[in-house]
Parts: sequence; structure tokens; C-alpha cells
Amino acid sequence: MNKNLYLDVHVLQTLPPSCVNRDDTGSPKTAVYGGVNRARVSSQSWKRAMRLEFNHLFQSEQIGFRTKNIKMLLIDRMKELDSTKDLSVLESLADTAFTKATEPKNEKKTKNKKGKKDVLFFISPKQIDTLAKLALDYASDNSSHTEKEKIYKEKWKEALGSNPSVDILLFGRMAASDPELNFDAAAQVAHCISTHAVSNEFDYFTAVDDCNTDDNAGAGHLGTVEFNSSTLYRYSTVNISELMDNGLNIDEVGDVINGYLQAFIKAMPTGKQNTFANRTLPCFTYVTLREDQPVNMAGAFEKPVPKSSNGYEAKSIEAFIEYTKKVYDNYVNFPTKSWVVCLDDVSIDADRVKMNNLPELVIDELKKLN
Repeated sequence: MNKNLYLDVHVLQTLPPSCVNRDDTGSPKTAVYGGVNRARVSSQSWKRAMRLEFNHLFQSEQIGFRTKNIKMLLIDRMKELDSTKDLSVLESLADTAFTKATEPKNEKKTKNKKGKKDVLFFISPKQIDTLAKLALDYASDNSSHTEKEKIYKEKWKEALGSNPSVDILLFGRMAASDPELNFDAAAQVAHCISTHAVSNEFDYFTAVDDCNTDDNAGAGHLGTVEFNSSTLYRYSTVNISELMDNGLNIDEVGDVINGYLQAFIKAMPTGKQNTFANRTLPCFTYVTLREDQPVNMAGAFEKPVPKSSNGYEAKSIEAFIEYTKKVYDNYVNFPTKSWVVCLDDVSIDADRVKMNNLPELVIDELKKLN
């Protein structure tokens, strides 16, 4: 696919008292935007929640592993393929396979004493399978060392350069040791911010010792937990052309987009979830297909939504729709196609649909445009 095609997803979602994403001091993350303090949830936090949700939306072989211990995965797979080899032999083969596959052409290899890479590496089940089979073939190859190195030099690299998992395609892979192993991310997820000013609060809590037979007027434990509540603006975009350039056909792209939409709209980070039971669903979701460029509409909330007795949701939706119309009128084209899922009636140029039908409608439109 040569033409530009982007899937933009805009979400407004209200969180009750919660601390879904905290900093190193335990405080909910924040950001100053439009001159006021906002609640913030990092893109990394939400992408992690999406990857966990992918486990329920895709087959296991479609989901990758981000880990330092590739060696363990290789050993387990080689055991399945050849149960006759000793563990020490498998460990050596696993070390050779991953070292050779990630070794830069003109630099020294970097691994620690345990054979784990120094940094997390993103790898797919198919890449693990290919490396494991190559390692066993390498062990049984009776060619001279020089000849074997020549034969397998490109095979090791090719094993990690093909067959990426869905999450590698979407979120990319950066290999500091060898840029040839990088995968450009087809998806971008913005740090979400509250549409209004937010001040963090503290919950003072106590716990009683159930087995204390003495006077229990006091507490067995006490402490505080910081939290806030907010209406968040969330945004992400997927480069459909990038997915197809990576070898996916339109049906495979449809499968990816189906899972992506469900995960981005419904998944939530789990920070302090047991404390606050804060899992909610969006009040407003606006999805577009664009053929010019992706557009983040956070500017709708540069002027913070003022507090009122009617809450923030309705005014946030109004601000978003008003700003979006201005952007379309002055800067970019109207979307090729757009849909909205909303709890209340809204005045926006988009097809009103239910969440259960949204992915199928988007996929049908993608097939028309392909």
C-alpha cells in the first residue's frame, strides 16, 4: 500500500478516585498543560495494559515476549523439538543462537555472564521457533567451523528480522546493539491528560489487628495513599500502510485492528486497582480513518474545562467537538470515514454506532479503501 491511511482513536473517559499510574514516590503522575496541573497516565502504562488485554484477543502465537531471558525460551523450545539433548548442550546452543542473531556486524557482542542480554528484548514466538530450529541444525551440521559460520551468518539475522508478533508490529522494537533488528512502530499512543485542572488528594487509612486481645481502640497499622479523579482525554493512531508494508494482507490487518480497538478502548492500567476498584469505560469514543495525517486533538483542552455542578464529561465532549470542527475547517481534511460511540446524544459528523459493532465497521471500510 503506497497511500497514507491512518486510524485515529480519541477517547474521553472519567476515572473515579484512583492511582492507575504512579511515579517513583507513589504519587499519581501529573503534567502541567495550559498552565494548570493535570492528571496524567503515561503511554507506556496504557500500552502495557493493552498488551495484557491482547492475551484475550489474539492467539498465543501472535503475542510476543519482552524479556531479558531469551535463553530460557530457546531452551524450552529446543526441548520440545529434541528431548535427547542434555541441558548443558541446549544452554550452549541457546547462547550461541541468540548471540549470533543479535551480534552487530562490526562491534563486539555484549552479554552478561548468565547469557542474558543486558536490556529487555522484544521477540515473537515464531522468531523463538526459528532460532531454536536453526540452533539444532547448527549443532548437527558437520561442516567445518568456518563453513558453518558462513552458512548461518545471514540465517541468524533473518530469524529475528522476520515473523514479528502483533505487539511488535504495533509498538515497535528497538535493538540498541544492532539497528538492523529494529521494527518501526505502526501505532502511537499519547500520554493521556485530564481535560481540567486536578489536585491530588490523600486517603488516610488504618488497619485493625484482628488477633489483638488487648484494647483495640488504636490501629495495628496506619498509612496514606495519594489519589485523584479526572476526566481523561486519550488518543492513539495506527499507520495502516505501515502494517501492510510489513507484509500483512488486508484480512490480517483487519484482525490486528479488531484487537487494537478493543484493547485501547476497554483496557486499563491496573495500578492500585484493588484499592480503588476504579475500572470504567469511556463516555465518548471518536474513531476516524484519515488519508492525510494523524491528528491529536489535545488542543481542545489547552484551556482547561471549568468545574461545574454538572461535572466535566459534557463540557469536555463539547470542547472536543468544537475544536475538531475548527481543525477540519482550517488545517486538515475531514476524515475519510468516522464513527462515534457515546453514552449521550452528540452533534458530530460521524456514524453513531455501538462498541460491539465498531471494529467490524472499521474493518469493512478498510477493505473498501484497500
